[in-house]
Amino acid sequence: MNLGQMLDYFKGSEKMTSNVTSWVEMPAREAVYSDFPEFIDDRIKAALERRGVYKLYSHQASAIEVVHDGNSVVVVTPTASGKTLCYNVPVLDAIIKNEESRALFLFPTKALSQDQTAELHELITEAGVDVKTFTYDGDTPQSARKAIRQAGHIVVTNPDMLHSGILPHHTKWTKLFENLKYIVIDEVHHYRGVFGSHLSNVLRRLKRICAFYGSNPQFICCSATIANPVELASRITDVDMKLIDNNGAPSCAKHIIFYNPPLVNKELGIRRSSMLEAEGIAEALIRNKVQTIVFTRSRLNVEVLVTYLKDIYQGSQEGDRRVRGYRGGYLPNLRREIEKGLRDGSITGVVSTNALELGIDIGALEACVICGYPGTIASTWQQMGRAGRRNGVSAAFLVANSSPLDQYIINNPDYFFGKSPENGLINPDNLVILYNHMKCAAFELPFEEGEKYGVETTQQVLSYMEEAKLVRHVGNRWHWMSDVFPANEISLRSASNENFIIIDISDPKPVVIGEMDRFSAPMLLHEEAIYMHESVQYQVEELDFDDKKAYVRRVNVDYYTDANLAVDLKVIDVFRQDKGGLVQRSSGEVSVSSLVTMFKKIKLHTHENIGSGPVTLPELEMHTTAYWVSLPGELPGMSQSDLQNGLMGISNVLANTAPIYLMCDPKDIQVVHQVRATFTQLPTIYIYDSYPGGIGFSDKLYELHEELFETAEGMVGSCGCESGCPSCVGPLNEFTGTGDPKELTLSLIRLIRQKGA
Repeated sequence: MNLGQMLDYFKGSEKMTSNVTSWVEMPAREAVYSDFPEFIDDRIKAALERRGVYKLYSHQASAIEVVHDGNSVVVVTPTASGKTLCYNVPVLDAIIKNEESRALFLFPTKALSQDQTAELHELITEAGVDVKTFTYDGDTPQSARKAIRQAGHIVVTNPDMLHSGILPHHTKWTKLFENLKYIVIDEVHHYRGVFGSHLSNVLRRLKRICAFYGSNPQFICCSATIANPVELASRITDVDMKLIDNNGAPSCAKHIIFYNPPLVNKELGIRRSSMLEAEGIAEALIRNKVQTIVFTRSRLNVEVLVTYLKDIYQGSQEGDRRVRGYRGGYLPNLRREIEKGLRDGSITGVVSTNALELGIDIGALEACVICGYPGTIASTWQQMGRAGRRNGVSAAFLVANSSPLDQYIINNPDYFFGKSPENGLINPDNLVILYNHMKCAAFELPFEEGEKYGVETTQQVLSYMEEAKLVRHVGNRWHWMSDVFPANEISLRSASNENFIIIDISDPKPVVIGEMDRFSAPMLLHEEAIYMHESVQYQVEELDFDDKKAYVRRVNVDYYTDANLAVDLKVIDVFRQDKGGLVQRSSGEVSVSSLVTMFKKIKLHTHENIGSGPVTLPELEMHTTAYWVSLPGELPGMSQSDLQNGLMGISNVLANTAPIYLMCDPKDIQVVHQVRATFTQLPTIYIYDSYPGGIGFSDKLYELHEELFETAEGMVGSCGCESGCPSCVGPLNEFTGTGDPKELTLSLIRLIRQKGA
């Protein structure tokens, strides 16, 4: 069956349609064209015409003209709408007209850099012009690096390489920095939270170096649809942006199906596993040779789903070739091999984390199955956009899990299809991040007396660095004096640079098979944990915390593991406070201690608990920012047990409500409650940023206090369960006593929402 026949089959299946909450058929959209601007070089026009491009889409023409007028722009259009030409054309045109001009292209991943470089090379070759374009990243051979530094008109790289491989060695890149005309930042919505905060500081350093060499580059940014693209791009680059959002690209017909797994226990609100339901839909598509991508939220789920879907081929070696996994932690050669297999059609199904969400060319996929809401509307559209890039019809299935956030989205399709309410947030002035990049900036160029590095307190920070014997104040300058290379100490992807490497010791010769960040390692790489990689199971034999290594051995067992985390929180400083009605909201700095206490063994396919064990690892401590709400100490008619249950219900629902507004992964924030908080001496709910120093999420939540609790009340109140369930207040087995968890949660939310009481 082809995809059209499969969709007819699904429409005729009561098992399918009884669980579909929304089936939207988005009609094909006609293109809106504009003529080439007259100033574009004829060779570029001719090259595009030879590739079948006789006119530009309206947004492409607008962007090219606004850039030509000297403005920095942010282009906001859907996936596969031809944003690439919005920067390739003006950059090539400028270099053809002045061969001294230079451009720097930044992509969030090496894979995307290579993909876009190939497309740019094709256009340059077709135009027959001498514009030298090179990719400069960790895979670039040493022999080629000198030529790139001297002769590269367009240098394509990623923020990590710019940070550690280009800026610290700017004296070797004089030609680039003296003549830098354009900086292109693609997928700018991807730079939020920690990554965006780091990039903003990297660009502060880049602009210092450009100013030193006498250049003042324009920025061309591209983004998926978010609520604040201009604000985010301006905050990252610290320049004023013009918005281009008059999308003129055509699109094929697309079926978007919202699927809510069936209830298996109506009273408890428990639904069938989203993973098993997504597997069933993907299996039907793959069996009928419909090339399909399955997105899931975690590395573990990727491996579990790949294991299930390979069973389609009944254990034959064909399954290992036709169904593959794709996620962070895979080594680069393996990822390239999988991307190639998707393009040439030798892979029918791929299960991925959001690693394949970005615009890497992976060919003509027909269907997309999303297992669990990705956390943001922008990411959901990006993932759905991976199917149907070249075909006449495509389909995207969003399979919800039982979490309140998923249930809110799946039951409120109008909210999803309406305007994106999400904000991309960064905090470049996070002290941990800012201080680390100021060290890098001082290494690159001396700081001048009175110079501001984005913050008013620059001189105080430099004085602190002098006390730490990192810089020396001579005359009116601060010079780097330490013998350390500061860029090596910073990872742009996390607030700390402490990755654990995973070593397979099954064979006599140990092999590195992956890596993991410091904060995830205790949860997923504790001793006796089952670590899954390319659907192969490994048991962790040892986690060496000091050397940051995990030693694993291949096993064949019928379960996977999941760990429990105990958290303690203390308030260090209060930034803002407001007492409205009976409750008080605050934001400030907190210290969070976390300890993995035990792990559970969960059986494959049935997902039942078949055992547990202790975990003995050191406690981790982190300073971050938080937003908290304190209730009155005396609540008439509510026992201590009722209060505990109500606070737990609010904590569960807030963990799913907050990401709606923050454009963050639910894991980027954590919610804890204390029946009698040590700091306030009152019942208190804390929401804190999961990153050292905080990224600005808690500050935004302080401002969104009323909207947050209004949405939380709607989420719980509109749930169809009787007395609470995993889709609103959380699993009922977490609650104790005789009170109704749903009613207790609602009564506390209404108390918090009271005005002037």
